[in-house]
Amino acid sequence: MTIALAIHGGCGTLPKSEMTDAEWAEAKAHLAKSLRAGWAILAKGGSAVDAVEAAVVVMEDSAHFNAGHGAALNADGEHELDASIMDGATLAAGALCAVKRIRNPVTAAKALMRRGDPLLLTGPAGDAFAQAEGLDIVANEHFSTERRRKNLASMKIRELVGTMAGASEAEKHGTVGAVARDQAGHLAAATSTGGYTNKPPGRVGDSPIIGAGTYARDGRCAVSGTGKGEYFIRYCVGHEIASLIGYAGLSLQDAAERAMAELTAHKIGAGLVAIGADGEIVAPYNTGGMYRGWVTPDGLVHVATHADVEVMGQA
Repeated sequence: MTIALAIHGGCGTLPKSEMTDAEWAEAKAHLAKSLRAGWAILAKGGSAVDAVEAAVVVMEDSAHFNAGHGAALNADGEHELDASIMDGATLAAGALCAVKRIRNPVTAAKALMRRGDPLLLTGPAGDAFAQAEGLDIVANEHFSTERRRKNLASMKIRELVGTMAGASEAEKHGTVGAVARDQAGHLAAATSTGGYTNKPPGRVGDSPIIGAGTYARDGRCAVSGTGKGEYFIRYCVGHEIASLIGYAGLSLQDAAERAMAELTAHKIGAGLVAIGADGEIVAPYNTGGMYRGWVTPDGLVHVATHADVEVMGQA
C-alpha cells in the first residue's frame, strides 16, 4: 500500500527579504527533518497517527514556526497553545486549547485521544493532564523567541494607530500540521499552533477544533489547515473537504480548491495540506508563501517556503 506524508509550517511565511539565507536554509532543514521523522515511522509499517505526531513534534521544537517553541504571544505577553490529532480509522481524536506549559501539545493531544474521553481539555486542565501523563512540562518562557516579541510589539503599535488590517500573515498567524497515510491505508491528521499575535487571552482558533482545522476520515481524506481560524471554524473546512469527496464525489484537488475559494472570497489568508484515500497530496494556499513539504513515493523529500519547491534528498 502507498504510504504518504505531507506537512505545513503555516501560511504566515515571511517575505524572503526578512530572513537571511542562513535562516531560510535552517527553516527548510527543519521542514525536511519533520518529514524524515514522520516518514521513518511510515516506512517501518508504523501508524499514520504516530507519523503525524512525530512530524509535528519536530516543528513544535523549531523556533521557525508558530507552535511550541516559537509560538505567538497573546495580548498579555503569554503563550497559549492549541493542538489536536485525529485517527481516520476510528474517528478518535484528542485536542487541547489555551495550554501554557506543555512542551509538545500534539503529544498531549495524542495521549488524550488514547484515553478516549474527554476529547478536548482547556487551559490548566490540559496542562495538569499532560503533567499527570509524565509529559515534558516547561515554563511558559520556553516558547518565546525574539522574533515573536518583536511581532507582538509591532501588532500593539498597529492596534494603537489603527492599521491592524494591514498586518501581514507573518505578523499575525502561523500554524503547523501534518497528514499521513500508512501501509494499512489508514489516514491521520494533526495540527498545532500558538494562535495569532496579540490575540485576546483565552481565544481559541480552529487548530484544536475537529472538523475545522483538523480532520481525518479513512476512505476520504486527512486535512490540516492554517490561516484565520475563525473562518476555518465557520466553514468547518476539514469536514467540508471530506464531505465534498464523500457526498459530492469530488476529487481531493477539486474539494480542496472549493473550500479554499470560500476563504479567498472573504479575503482570508489561508492554506492547508491534505491527503486522499489513495495517498494523493495537495497543498493549496492563497498567501505569498506557505511553509510546506511532502515525500514522494520514491522517498524524495520536497520542501518549499514560497513558489519554488526544493528536493532535499532521500527521506
